[in-house]
Amino acid sequence: MKRMIELSVNGESHTLIVEDHRTLLEVLRESLGLTGTKESCDLGDCGACTVLIDGKPTLSCLTLALDAQGKQITTIEGLAQNGQLHPVQKAFVEKGAVQCGFCTPGMILTSKALLDSNPHPTEQEVRQSISGNLCRCTGYVKIVDAVLAAAEEDN
Repeated sequence: MKRMIELSVNGESHTLIVEDHRTLLEVLRESLGLTGTKESCDLGDCGACTVLIDGKPTLSCLTLALDAQGKQITTIEGLAQNGQLHPVQKAFVEKGAVQCGFCTPGMILTSKALLDSNPHPTEQEVRQSISGNLCRCTGYVKIVDAVLAAAEEDN
């Protein structure tokens, strides 16, 4: 069955007709062209599809688009403002936390949510926060360094 839904993505309202079974990941990538949200395992194991829904990291591959109505969705495309990278994005670049880049959007959004709720996390808190996001390139050291640097930058 198809339904008309309204999604608020990166501060913009979108009215779409979607099938009930379509995931938020599918709608973001295929209907809205927001391909920064990555499709990988489709099982909720890797975190590549992480977006923020009402500020909380959410696996878009496990979230029905219908369930995202009435909520604020933020994708990686919505972080930079006025041509300026978000502090977490900037720290990832400066600390070399971007390797192949596939996990990067999910890592950055998860890290942003952590820093929004805990502006001065410990290394252990950062590691715990990103534990649902898999990276095969960096070994996590540079990612953790980037999150901690973004926290200091915000001082």
